[in-house]
Amino acid sequence: MKIPTGIPILLCGLTCWGQISETDQKKIAALTGWSGAYTPAEDTYKVSQPRTDVKVTVEGRTLHPFLGLTSWAAFTQTPGHGLMVMGDLVLLEDEVNPVLSAALDNGLEVTALHNHFFYESPRVMFMHIGGSGSLEKLAGAVRKATDVVHSIRKANAAMASRFAGAAAPEANSITAAVLDGILGVKGQVNSGMYKVSIGRPAQMHGSKVGNAMGVNTWAAFAGSDEMAQVDGDFAMLRSEMQAVLKALRKSGIQIVAIHNHMTHEEPSYYFLHYWGKGRAVDLAQGIKSALDQQKR
Repeated sequence: MKIPTGIPILLCGLTCWGQISETDQKKIAALTGWSGAYTPAEDTYKVSQPRTDVKVTVEGRTLHPFLGLTSWAAFTQTPGHGLMVMGDLVLLEDEVNPVLSAALDNGLEVTALHNHFFYESPRVMFMHIGGSGSLEKLAGAVRKATDVVHSIRKANAAMASRFAGAAAPEANSITAAVLDGILGVKGQVNSGMYKVSIGRPAQMHGSKVGNAMGVNTWAAFAGSDEMAQVDGDFAMLRSEMQAVLKALRKSGIQIVAIHNHMTHEEPSYYFLHYWGKGRAVDLAQGIKSALDQQKR
């Protein structure tokens, strides 16, 4: 059978583009400030930086960067002749949210935040990043995010031991009606604390699941109206994650984990856990701004 002449041309237009050149590899290394290596079989240029600036121990034994304390970012080409990046940043707790904001503000996506170890000191978190665009945009964004780490550690070599700002009082006296009005949901009250839970629909293993099965966004407030703390969890569709992250960070709310809770659910949900301190109404408005980014 004779193949029409237009088909090979079309296929080549979708799949045949040049490899990342040595010039571009050098540009990526220069912009990120990290050394790299090229893998021809995957047309991928990967830069990395061991966290030699901090000493981490597990069970009191020093953990060498070779054993998993190395930040990295890998670049490969896309059909549109741009690049995509994937990476994993090794961060201490007080570095996480400043770096997360820098990544988002400079066009990167943040796709996961979790731990890799138990019993380590200081605590280490791992932030996965991604994105697509020009070489300059992506490599520059990685550099801007990691420059934040250097500025934090330069100001204070030791990791912070608590969130910034005053602590919420032990006695709880949250005014529920005000938060009901902001969040648009009737919350529960317990000994001066306040909690709302907003379910999302899904199906898993042939059954409908929702709020009571844990497919939900929730927020729990403690302390006083003037100095409250809030913690909670957002259930997000993939398409909502970046907008929710940006809204929470813009409101000064700290992200402490991003991961999945389930498998085989439809639609697929991602979850982020958060923590904030401040006036209860300000925290509630920050949460509402993130809820407004979701399709409900």
